[in-house]
Amino acid sequence: MTTYKITLTRRWPEAVEEQLRASYTVALAESDLPLTPEQLAAALARSDALCPTVSDRIDARMLGSADIQTRIIASYGVGYDHIDLAAAEKRGIVVTNTPEVLTDCTADLAMTLMLGVARRAGEGERHVRAQAWAGWRPTHMMGTKITGKTLGLVGLGRIGLAVAKRAHFGFGMRVIYFDPSPPPVEVIDAVGARASDTIESLLDEADFVSLHCPSNAATFHLMNAERFEMMRDSAFLINTSRGNVVDSAALVDALQNGQIAGAGLDVYEGEPAVPEALIGIENVMLLPHLGSATLETRIAMGMRVAENLEAFFTGNNPRDRIV
Repeated sequence: MTTYKITLTRRWPEAVEEQLRASYTVALAESDLPLTPEQLAAALARSDALCPTVSDRIDARMLGSADIQTRIIASYGVGYDHIDLAAAEKRGIVVTNTPEVLTDCTADLAMTLMLGVARRAGEGERHVRAQAWAGWRPTHMMGTKITGKTLGLVGLGRIGLAVAKRAHFGFGMRVIYFDPSPPPVEVIDAVGARASDTIESLLDEADFVSLHCPSNAATFHLMNAERFEMMRDSAFLINTSRGNVVDSAALVDALQNGQIAGAGLDVYEGEPAVPEALIGIENVMLLPHLGSATLETRIAMGMRVAENLEAFFTGNNPRDRIV
């Protein structure tokens, strides 16, 4: 029986690594740091399958190399903007992702950011850790509640719908959304959401704006200086989608100038680098890309990769095939 060679670019949960080793010859990352472009190119040359993460950029130059053995790129994550799909398709390489299994965890984290920045939880923890807390007082570190407020969702895919459900039924929020390709009406009605005709009208109306759109040419810097000006000065921005959906410089300006009340971010343009100016702003809650970071979800993501690999290597169409 043929033993296929696969390369994991990062360390995965042990349970997933063990399952993959039982079926394939697996090259595991020796460290948990991103591979260099040269290391990625070498992995493409020696592996039947490359299993990258969102931190691994697989570009057209890399995929145009004559020395490629890889026939499937089975990505660990739902996003695939780190892979040049046109170049992969031209080369005849199948690309898959891991949708659905991380929906709930990412939606939970969006709510965490919403609650955290509204109630100034990050500021409060820093205050306590610095031993600066002098005790309870009526006007100390007052935030704003989210119950009953208006949540504007930019994107109503799986994660956007999950956030809408939590916000509407859990916190009595009024949910509005903008999505050029919305789900069926009955699905929208089930989470109590109402459409906004334009993103501009959503920004004008929402107390919280949560981004749930993919990274592509149409969404690059979707939130820019002009659109921050459209938000209420009491409104908060939440981003658990992709960093380049937000113009970082414009966000810093909006926060420093009081155009918006605060932001909760799990992703960043050019991550892992985070703008120094953002780090110095108190009314921002900053997390290190933790959207899917629960043991249950990270194992489920890995098992979904394993399922896609098994389908491919047995001559079937992978469930999560993109190209």
